[in-house]
Amino acid sequence: MTETSTSNKRSIPKLIGYFIAMAVLVLLDQWTKALVLRDLTDGTVVTPLPDLLQFRYVENTGAAFSMLTGKTIFLSAVTAVILLIAIVLLALEKIPGVLNQVAVVLMVAGGIGNLIDRVFRHYVVDFIEVLFTKFAVFNFADCCVTIGAVILILSTILSFVKDLKSSRD
Repeated sequence: MTETSTSNKRSIPKLIGYFIAMAVLVLLDQWTKALVLRDLTDGTVVTPLPDLLQFRYVENTGAAFSMLTGKTIFLSAVTAVILLIAIVLLALEKIPGVLNQVAVVLMVAGGIGNLIDRVFRHYVVDFIEVLFTKFAVFNFADCCVTIGAVILILSTILSFVKDLKSSRD
């Protein structure tokens, strides 16, 4: 057996794990949105942490911070293309490093969650609102995308620092 085929066999369980993680995250996102649609569309606001956090129903026809409001078809198409590229790169193992791969899993899951909303509802269900500062209302999928982006940035910085150190040695 060649080294390549052994390597591929070892990475298949990891890839399956990544796709299961994506599915679980998308299901969590859609479940939270279903709860919001069931319980908060009548104007009800739930404040579990007064002065910090509340849940209230908002329909977002745009992207982050309501950019490109009303451009649902355009946003859906762009999102679908980016997700497809990310999934193919992940499946072909073209994303180096576990941290980068986890970041992509999170971002893809969040992207899929919001894409489902855009395709089937023509808007994204947002409901998480921080109260201690003026900020956009967001959802679980947005959290996945943001956490993934932060991990990717930190991973890139760590890689840069490591390369810098090794070039000095």
